[in-house]
Amino acid sequence: MAGRNQTPAQLFVVGANHHSSTITLRDTLFVDDAAVPVVLGELKRQGVPQAIVLSTCDRVEVQAAAVKPEQAAEAAIAVLTDRVNGLDGADADAAQQFYTLEGEDAARHIFAVAASLDSQVIGEPQVLGQVKESHRRSAGAGMVGPELDKALQAAFGVAKSVRSETAIGEQPVSMAAAAVQVARDLHGELGSRAALLIGDGEMGELIAEQLKAVGLGSLSVAAPSPARSGAAARRLDCHETPFADIAAALEDNDIVLASLGGRSYTVDAAMVEAALRRRRRRPILLVDAGVPGDIDPAIERIDDAFRFTLDDLERVALKGRASREDAAVEAWSILETGLAAFLRGRSERAAVPAIEGLRAHFESVRREVLDETRGEDADAVSRRLINRLLHAPSEALRELAAEEGAARADETTSLLGRLFGLAGGNKRNAKKGRK
Repeated sequence: MAGRNQTPAQLFVVGANHHSSTITLRDTLFVDDAAVPVVLGELKRQGVPQAIVLSTCDRVEVQAAAVKPEQAAEAAIAVLTDRVNGLDGADADAAQQFYTLEGEDAARHIFAVAASLDSQVIGEPQVLGQVKESHRRSAGAGMVGPELDKALQAAFGVAKSVRSETAIGEQPVSMAAAAVQVARDLHGELGSRAALLIGDGEMGELIAEQLKAVGLGSLSVAAPSPARSGAAARRLDCHETPFADIAAALEDNDIVLASLGGRSYTVDAAMVEAALRRRRRRPILLVDAGVPGDIDPAIERIDDAFRFTLDDLERVALKGRASREDAAVEAWSILETGLAAFLRGRSERAAVPAIEGLRAHFESVRREVLDETRGEDADAVSRRLINRLLHAPSEALRELAAEEGAARADETTSLLGRLFGLAGGNKRNAKKGRK
């Protein structure tokens, strides 16, 4: 944690997300709740003093701050890669799937993640809660210093504005409600129906939560990573199904939600056709919430199998993709405004030590002059004070002009004009000075 006279820590982010990495790598990196204190402790031992660990279906990343961000980022990547079992063979390119962001880029990323503008499905409502929970865990472990905390608090404020001032958050909720409507249209009341969630994507979990809220009979979850599957089952208070048993499990489930985004189809036409035969053609609703898709489009040609994508659900909800994109543009504008305010505030805070030092110097000179001029009139005291205060800056300005030339002297003169509201300087500052 930086003290008043220490160099402030700088923001950085390292990790692997749905843009940069495979789901296989993210599953290997996944940090469940029990492992978070272990990873935070290792980050601290490796020289990363401020950090949160964010582990979701979309990303496993460290949002952090350190005085030497490049060195700390390398340490954080080393901590994450230690979680990958064997970086040779099929995982040889794992190290290339990480990203590193610093400074303003890191701040923009932190804001975008909190506002759900960097999610597979833009506007997912769970993301902000996940970031806040990660912040809470790190704060409890003593891993949140002033620099990281200010960035996260500013990001939370921007996320709240995005949620309240745009329609972006309505899209995922409306799609989940549309999925419930489709399920009821096909199966009637859902109290005797079973659903299988494949993967732990936020959109899939949101639909599962909506189905449970209207009385779904039973829910189970399956994911390639047992850690992810267990974590999702705890969040949703449901059963687990082994990922290897998905084909067999289709027989017993009336609704299948796929939310992996694994770049290959998890559910194919042959699996569904076989399940329907075992079900004696009782229909199956398959909702593909993965980005990219997880359910083979060829299934749409099978009788009694009903496949819906996120686009289909948007149409059911009478919400076109264009409206989400328009909301995203508005949301990014809010984010950039909030980011600019945060960066400006951080820069202004960086000037505080210099301002305090200048005030202390002026006070020291004032007391020195008062001690030397006891009994003299105010005019004499004020003249000596002015001369004493201006002596060193005047000499430095003359030396600068002699050494650097007229152009550099003009720059310095302009800066002095801004600082003291002189003619030709910043007029706004000059007006403030007369108040």
